[in-house]
Amino acid sequence: MSSIDGAAVRKLVVACDAGMGSSVMLAAQLRRELRKLPVLVEHHPVAAIPADADVVLCQAGLAERARAGAPGAVVVGFRMFLGDPRVAQVVAAVRHGGPVVGTPGG
Repeated sequence: MSSIDGAAVRKLVVACDAGMGSSVMLAAQLRRELRKLPVLVEHHPVAAIPADADVVLCQAGLAERARAGAPGAVVVGFRMFLGDPRVAQVVAAVRHGGPVVGTPGG
């Protein structure tokens, strides 16, 4: 399991399987929440995560694929697109500093 200090995050990627729908909305929400910080929020299919991603947020079932495609990134799997505590923890860590810890397994 990997980690990064939230204050060091410069690129956060929301990854999904198909590239549409709820994950696009989550990326837009995160852009709004983090807009005053020097953090780029992008949305990509799990098979095309950029190599310079610091943190990847994805559904828990996609976490292993995200780790394989972005071995240098901290991968955080979540269960719900809205209101998931793992997403809230990442946002808080990026805003205020503190660890962003990758989730184990899927």
